[in-house]
Amino acid sequence: MQDSFDVTTIIFLALAVFVIWRLRSVLGQKTGAERSPFKPVDRSRTEPQARSDGDNVVRLPGADRVQAAPPTAAAPRDWRGIAEPGSEVARGLEACVQAEPGFDPRAFVEGAKSAYEAIMIAFAKGDRKTLRGLLSKEVGEAFERAIAERERNRQTLETTFVSIDKAEIVAVEVRNRVAHVTVRFLSNLITATRNADGKVVDGSAETVVEVPDVWTFSRTLGSRDPNWQLVATEAGA
Repeated sequence: MQDSFDVTTIIFLALAVFVIWRLRSVLGQKTGAERSPFKPVDRSRTEPQARSDGDNVVRLPGADRVQAAPPTAAAPRDWRGIAEPGSEVARGLEACVQAEPGFDPRAFVEGAKSAYEAIMIAFAKGDRKTLRGLLSKEVGEAFERAIAERERNRQTLETTFVSIDKAEIVAVEVRNRVAHVTVRFLSNLITATRNADGKVVDGSAETVVEVPDVWTFSRTLGSRDPNWQLVATEAGA
């Protein structure tokens, strides 16, 4: 009886060992050092790959920016609030978009307003470093002469922006991909020039004045440099 029990027990033990061995050979053994079978994907860095299996196509990066050839009789864009349809300004803006499809006149106007304020404040402070990156050589030289003369006279200029009430594109010219966009500004400023004793010798430290200016900005369309430079200034009417 004891021998029979021992043989049966040995058989079951052998079967159990066999089953455990098979399970381990099929499932493997977890040691804590394995990588997950699902590799993490960083969506911000992963580039989609092109596929050619019928309709299941993953678009390549930048495909949305590819511009189809414009039709010969394309409908005029809606420049409402920027330019009158059929006007010289509208035609100039169309030429800008043809040379650089990403050109946005509305964004340009907002950028021009920021540049106008930055240049005016930098000029008042005599901040040559800021002006250097925003002005063409010719305009930069004119601004430098004015700043140097002010310094020789030991004068300081104070400029405070109250508001920019208007910024409108009044002319656009594109030649050989170089755009010249002229903007008329109407701003409210407090501006005063003081002598070495701190006395106001020009303008007013308290009075808000309305100042019209006409500035022309230029840039080579389609270039990698996104910055526009001030290339001409004149007093507005």
